[in-house]
Amino acid sequence: MSTASDLALPVSEHDDATSAARLNWLRAGLLGANDGIVSVAAVLVGVAAAGAGTAPVVAAGSAALVGGAISMALGEYISVSGARDAQRTGQAAHQAQLEAESEDADTIAAHYRGLGVAPDVAASVAAELVRPEVRDRRAATALRDAEDEVVSPWRAAWVSAATFTVGAALPFLATLLAPAPDRIVVTVIAVLVALAITGTTGAVLGGARRGRATLRVVLGGALALAATYAAGMLLGAHGS
Repeated sequence: MSTASDLALPVSEHDDATSAARLNWLRAGLLGANDGIVSVAAVLVGVAAAGAGTAPVVAAGSAALVGGAISMALGEYISVSGARDAQRTGQAAHQAQLEAESEDADTIAAHYRGLGVAPDVAASVAAELVRPEVRDRRAATALRDAEDEVVSPWRAAWVSAATFTVGAALPFLATLLAPAPDRIVVTVIAVLVALAITGTTGAVLGGARRGRATLRVVLGGALALAATYAAGMLLGAHGS
């Protein structure tokens, strides 16, 4: 038998919010990995195209990885901190509104009757929900659920840095393990395959069309690599 609190606080809503939060974290992780893959690979390809040896390529890639991870973490921390402050301000306003509201039993009963609840059950539920202790518990639960949805800036920062680093590791390893003459080709192939995987995964999570989303990510990465390759070739030609 359902109680008044069951009717007022459906579990499915909390579960949906939790699932949405997890999907948002996964999408953020994919974005961080994409940034790591493209930005570090672009640096590696550009420096290699300029004719640099293994040591300069590794040095440039290491600098791009460390600097990019820190930049991602800092940017995410600042962004999420601002969003959290705005969200908590909204929560405070919501709490004040809840405290100021004096929803009467007749309005609540009419709401549940509109949902198909029997009139006598709706009246009983309304009588329970207008009790001060029940009203306070509903407000506290709503605010606690809202607080759970507030993202920690520190958590967002380290997740962004970690996913950026994981993404950057792929072109780095491809560059280090490939023979010197094939370094650029192997890195480009590894990067495009990785971007196809992350693009498809992001499309699945977002419910978008896989082909279009994946092509968009792969083409963007390919353009970035082509641009840095051309810049490296140009600088290498002028420097020689």
